[in-house]
Amino acid sequence: MSQKEIKDEDARLVYINDAERTNESFDFTGNSIKTAKYSVFTFLPRNLFEQFHRVAYVYFLVIAVLNQLPQLAVFGRGASIMPLAFVLLVSAIKDAYEDFRRHRSDRVENNRLALVFEEGRFREKQWKYIRVGEVVKVVSNQTLPCDMVLLATSDPTGVVYVQTTNLDGESNLKTRYAKQETLQKAADLETFNGFIKCEKPNRNIYGFQANMEIDGRRLSLGPSNIILRGCELKNTEWALGVVVYAGGETKAMLNNSGAPSKRSRLETRMNLEIILLSLFLIALCTTAAATAAVWLRRHRDDLDTILFYRRKDYSERPGGKNHNYYGWGWEIFFTFFMAVIVYQIMIPISLYISMELVRIGQAYFMTRDDQMYDESSNSSFQCRALNINEDLGQIKYLFSDKTGTLTDNKMEFQCACIGGVDYSDWKSADSEHAGYSIEVDGNILKPKMRVRVDPELLELTKNGYATKEAKRANEFFLSLAACNTIVPIVTNTSDPNVKLVDYQGESPDEQALVYAAASYGFLLIERTSGHIVINVRGEMQRYNVLGLHEFDSDRKRMSVILGCPDTSVKLFVKGADSSMFSVMDESYGDVIEETKKQLHAYSSDGLRTLVVGMRKLNDSEFEQWHSSFEAASTALIGRAGLLRKVAGNIETKLRIVGATAIEDKLQRGVPEAIESLRIAGIKVWVLTGDKQETAISIGFSSRLLTRNMRQIVINSNSLDSCRRSLEEANASIESNEESVALIIDGTSLIYVLDNDLEDVLFQVACKCSAVLCCRVAPFQKAGIVALVKNRTSDMTLAIGDGANDVSMIQMADVGVGISGQEGRQAVMASDFAMGQFRFLVPLLLVHGHWNYQRMGYMILYNFYRNAVFVLILFWYVLFTCYTLTTAITEWSSVLYSVIYTSVPTIIIGILDKDLGRRTLLNHPQLYGVGQRGEGYSTTLFWYMMFDTIWQSAAIFFIPLFAYWGSTIDTSSLGDLWTIAAVVVVNLHLAMDIIRWNWITHAAIWGSIVAACICVIVIDVIPSLPGYWAIFEVTSTWMFWFCLLAIVVTSLLPRFAIKYLGEYYRPSDVRIAREAEKLGTFIESQTMETEMNQIGDPPRR
Repeated sequence: MSQKEIKDEDARLVYINDAERTNESFDFTGNSIKTAKYSVFTFLPRNLFEQFHRVAYVYFLVIAVLNQLPQLAVFGRGASIMPLAFVLLVSAIKDAYEDFRRHRSDRVENNRLALVFEEGRFREKQWKYIRVGEVVKVVSNQTLPCDMVLLATSDPTGVVYVQTTNLDGESNLKTRYAKQETLQKAADLETFNGFIKCEKPNRNIYGFQANMEIDGRRLSLGPSNIILRGCELKNTEWALGVVVYAGGETKAMLNNSGAPSKRSRLETRMNLEIILLSLFLIALCTTAAATAAVWLRRHRDDLDTILFYRRKDYSERPGGKNHNYYGWGWEIFFTFFMAVIVYQIMIPISLYISMELVRIGQAYFMTRDDQMYDESSNSSFQCRALNINEDLGQIKYLFSDKTGTLTDNKMEFQCACIGGVDYSDWKSADSEHAGYSIEVDGNILKPKMRVRVDPELLELTKNGYATKEAKRANEFFLSLAACNTIVPIVTNTSDPNVKLVDYQGESPDEQALVYAAASYGFLLIERTSGHIVINVRGEMQRYNVLGLHEFDSDRKRMSVILGCPDTSVKLFVKGADSSMFSVMDESYGDVIEETKKQLHAYSSDGLRTLVVGMRKLNDSEFEQWHSSFEAASTALIGRAGLLRKVAGNIETKLRIVGATAIEDKLQRGVPEAIESLRIAGIKVWVLTGDKQETAISIGFSSRLLTRNMRQIVINSNSLDSCRRSLEEANASIESNEESVALIIDGTSLIYVLDNDLEDVLFQVACKCSAVLCCRVAPFQKAGIVALVKNRTSDMTLAIGDGANDVSMIQMADVGVGISGQEGRQAVMASDFAMGQFRFLVPLLLVHGHWNYQRMGYMILYNFYRNAVFVLILFWYVLFTCYTLTTAITEWSSVLYSVIYTSVPTIIIGILDKDLGRRTLLNHPQLYGVGQRGEGYSTTLFWYMMFDTIWQSAAIFFIPLFAYWGSTIDTSSLGDLWTIAAVVVVNLHLAMDIIRWNWITHAAIWGSIVAACICVIVIDVIPSLPGYWAIFEVTSTWMFWFCLLAIVVTSLLPRFAIKYLGEYYRPSDVRIAREAEKLGTFIESQTMETEMNQIGDPPRR
């Protein structure tokens, strides 16, 4: 049942087969859906509004507006707008294409056809015109157009089977039921009168609360009575339902939200450098304005006659008049803002587009990586959040679920404890035991999956109720076959006389238990809303399902009340031991104690356990339960709580029947993956809802725990004891250097997360090599991630496969979903998705490392190349009386960041690799480069800035002094400075490329050629300044000499520092790269000592 409690004012009223009356009083949403963001009219304003959320875009818009003012115009008005317009246009085209695809998908979806009951018969109607209150007919293999309450099905019992793959990714069939009271009335829909009072639309796909009133009778409706949009009808000829939620109010559409928006740590850190560049820009502008002020004051008497200034205009009258001169103060003010316009590219507007393109390229190669393709699920790696690729290279804390993440979530029945006796002497499923089968109507039925059996236990089940032990064994397997929500589906085989019974269910644990019962002769054949049929050793037995209390996280158990063939009424309950032993009859104390011992042994072997109990109900107990159950089921307010209370009242004084042990095997490669991650300095925390003993056993088998680790176990039942245990643990670790593992249970975490003990737990956990949290609830998983995330600047990653992991995945800096057996809830909430836990190793150690190194270098390089160009303009101002004129044409200024230098940095950001895959996988310590921030830091920024100042000075002053005293014009010098700047910044990039290929060659040398061509084209246009200048300057030997001198002078200091640094103080990456050049990695103690020691490598 839904856990949400609703009030009367939160309910909606739906009249069955009366859409007019339903929509008359309530303005319900139509069934048309819209996932597109824009329309033709709203695209431009809304897209611009969204793009200008980036502060840098607002900055460039202000610059462009300032340049439109006559007093501040430096560049042509069109040229000043072009860079911003280009960036906005590229983003707008991308957004428009994505939205066009959404529009096309919406159109296809809305125009699909469904059968709707109108004017006495079913007519085809487009989905978009379906309304709340109408009755819709769906046939086999069709997709449901909206959320509908079932009225009738082709099955006389009212059962229907649906596949929810499109909704939650689960391929197992689910059963839904029509109420018996509506089955007959649905035959005559024209006279069908009634209404449904249900909760308002919400995202909970597993919950639904409503009441239906027909002929004055009130019926309760729950999740088993509603079928949702996007599901497919299976194994059922047809189904009728009344629409309760349509269009955007359906549960599927309410859950149709993408992954949470996150910003990468590198991009956040980049804002600090942008602030520093802004301050540097302000300093340059202030310097230009201040020096201009001094010059104007010194030459105030000559301003009227200085040829290049000409404050007076003598063309109109002899005395002349001032023009373009507004007084000393205003001139300084205008000079400052003119300098802002001239030096605007100090903040690289193209950086944002470059980062988006690089991330798309990186995501392409990640999704195409064969080493992250899972054959078992036929799933490739998915990159659902493009803006945090580089964060994968900086992870320090990894939070992992266990079941389905570290394990396969494919359960296999292993052991049974019945009446306190252990049965674990198993025969293989492929041994002489051929498996259980029966003959029905000339056909042989057998379970699809074979399970190993215990010979002694098998003999007991054949003896019926002859002995006490045999009776217990039969009750045990009857409980497993009956107490579940499994749907048996009969499938054909190549032999027409042999059919397989396939058990479909939402829980892999339940499937394993039902297959085990079938192997011992208790074959579940049929399930409807009112009864189940079990073949017990060849005898068909029908049990009436009188009541069912589904599993919930509060009770941690489920129960079913059956009317047995002998007319008795029995209650069967199964659940976690923590919740079951408290409701057992204490008179069975000896059996309970023996069962507890066996449970401890099973858990220590890493097995998942459940306890089974039952009792017989007398007439008065059943009648009392039935009246309470009916009252709770029909309550629209607080129904979930009332049903829990009813279940708790009946689930008491149980007779213990036995316990089960199921193995959930580790996924392939998990131990090796965890070891590699720990060597890489990543702290691994495992958060699981399993018992402590089970979790510890899995911890050892997965190499999270080692035998030489000292275990600190915290199981506290009070705040004081929890505080004391944590403080003692903290003190003991401080005085010991040994490897320590912290193991803490969910009860203790309640006191930690709700009080002031979070800091103490964090201190203890940081000193431990491994942390294992057992019996944790979903909200506690998110709380643990928040505890670490809020107390450290280190990056966190959470990985899980189920809906209970969603909050943890969304809380972490990076969320990874596993495409497993528990649906796609985790995948839909994640930033990245994959098929196996072991794929984390190539994802983090290889792609994460590459992405971080590339992005860090690309950001610094963009700062560098723009700063070089700005400083050339600044040096020129110092020699032109601070008038902010420029020798470089305005079009070259615009194209410098767009064409001349942009392509190479994008190509390198996607393709360059500082180290090979094999090296990174064999030596996880290299991952520490990202954790320590060696690829991008303030130190590297300032080193880059000093190098920028030197290179810009060399580019400017060498031609200046070489041509000093000559008659060369400023346009020719400007062309020389432009080409020299392009050559230097591209050669600077070429010096840092590690792996060359034809694409990088084309990008580097092609950009230089493209720049030269653009300069030539600009200079052959007569209407532009500098006509024919490039041909004049390149015709002399001095041009080529200056160009060579500039390249050598600019890059020689960088080359020398690079040489000295890499050969006398080499980094880890440099050492590994040299070893790669030798062809093999020399595994030696010497090399290990040269590598920086990271984290806590596992001791052997």
